[in-house]
Amino acid sequence: MLRQGYAPHPLEGPEGGGRPADVDPQAWLLSLGEAAGGGLLEGVQAIGVSAQANSVVPLDTQGNTVRPAMVGGDKRSQVAAADLIDALGGREAWARAVGSVPQTAQPVTKLRWLARSEPEAAARTAVLLQAHDWLVWQLLGRPARRTTDRGGASGTGYWSAATGGYRPDLVELALGHQVMLPEVIGPAEAAGTTPEGLLISAGTGETQAAAFGLGIGLGDAVVSLGASGSVMAVHPEALVDQYGMITSLADATGMHLPVVTTLNAVRALRGAAELLGMPDLESLSELAMKSTPGAHGLVLLPYLEGERTPNLPHTAGTLAGLRRESMRPEHLARAAFEGMLCGLADALDVLRARGVDVRRVFLLGAAAELPAVQAAAPALFGAQVVVPQPADYAAIGAARQAAWALGASQGTLDPRTPPVWQGAVAQVLEPGEELAVGQAVRQQYVSVREQTHPGAL
Repeated sequence: MLRQGYAPHPLEGPEGGGRPADVDPQAWLLSLGEAAGGGLLEGVQAIGVSAQANSVVPLDTQGNTVRPAMVGGDKRSQVAAADLIDALGGREAWARAVGSVPQTAQPVTKLRWLARSEPEAAARTAVLLQAHDWLVWQLLGRPARRTTDRGGASGTGYWSAATGGYRPDLVELALGHQVMLPEVIGPAEAAGTTPEGLLISAGTGETQAAAFGLGIGLGDAVVSLGASGSVMAVHPEALVDQYGMITSLADATGMHLPVVTTLNAVRALRGAAELLGMPDLESLSELAMKSTPGAHGLVLLPYLEGERTPNLPHTAGTLAGLRRESMRPEHLARAAFEGMLCGLADALDVLRARGVDVRRVFLLGAAAELPAVQAAAPALFGAQVVVPQPADYAAIGAARQAAWALGASQGTLDPRTPPVWQGAVAQVLEPGEELAVGQAVRQQYVSVREQTHPGAL
């Protein structure tokens, strides 16, 4: 890493206000120009672009945007997602077709929303791109050829990671007519060269780029702690899950990246902090450390927003094991951390049950730095835990992809083998002697989950 620049994107539209988040894509170009100012690109020979997946940039026949890009989640498209699931014959039919079941954020669901809510814009849509596809196309001077990569395509809901092909019939099912879709190019291929002679790599989604920037491989999983949580791992083949708990993405190297998400991660900690009158998560962590593993029998099922893994969309959280001696603030704080981590361990087990090897877990997100998380995670996950230093791994992954495409084009790198890259600086935590204790805490959690929601997983 030699230099880095930064510029904020303009604020997105309201995600929960009945409309999707709408952004004029030109704003991305302005931010890019600002971030790359001050000679940042001096001496640069290749560029990689990573961007948030689940975005739709609808273009007309002239290549102009039909409407602002739709990005992020959109509660209004919940109806569209349900419509699409029914239209193809259920969750299993979708999982077999493209490796995922329509969700509110996915492009295929946004297309259904567009067709129903803005039929004129839908009718004018002739080309579909995602954010990284559009940026690559702009940087190349808007050529006739439009490209994407396996990673970005695998999140659309109309491309199958298992077959490596589009399902145009699903685009038509959602939008009402056929459109032009970008060509899916290989991980080390170049999308083209700019008028100034800069090579541009395929680009990829933010998730795939972060995994590539971290340097994860077979045997590695990434657990991301946001308000909600996600677990992903590198696997040699696409996984089809009839229950729709696994989203079968492709990664940025030619492998696969099955992802399992939970709706509740750090939001469970924030809820516990508010309940206990703690000013922040650091204070909650400090309090939890005064308790012991198992929280004196207190178990929190952290399904505060309903849950996706297990699939319990209309349920609520559960606090079990209340006894006089367990009714202390530190035990509730500990139960919140253990409940969050056990929920994510359930997601890891969904992958393990399908043959995914997990020997090492990378833990991402600000909450990964909390002592209570680091104390409990290795034993609850049953694996070595790596906590990388905070960095923009999605941008680092895009840079690594650019280096790979450049080397492959010059004949200095094998297009089948990513370039060697300096690993992330990280803390490494071992389960050690705590493993048996962690398994007992896990079993306590599983028993409560099975009693409360029999057969949910």
